[in-house]
Amino acid sequence: MPDQSITSSLRDRLVEDRDHLASQVAALEPGSGVGDDFDEGFADSGQVAAEQGENKVLAAQLRAELDEVERALEKLDDGSYGTCETCGEPIADARLEAMPATRYCIDHA
Repeated sequence: MPDQSITSSLRDRLVEDRDHLASQVAALEPGSGVGDDFDEGFADSGQVAAEQGENKVLAAQLRAELDEVERALEKLDDGSYGTCETCGEPIADARLEAMPATRYCIDHA
């Protein structure tokens, strides 16, 4: 597990990331009023469909990132944070600082 001061800082970053990602995902959900304000009478329905598809893809990517951040926070709580899920070796502090939600050391990334 990383140094305690690093862990505290990383937890703060992960919580901030989680909150930001959750708000972005919520904004892209159907009925949120954001991203679904397409004019159904618009002559280019293909363009509307393409934009709706892009929103769905973006929302899925953001949900996946959110899942990774939430998993990292769970690992912080259970004491397994900072350990590579493949080899069980500690993940370098520099890697955790660069990618706080990472699950793998540099050798298994």
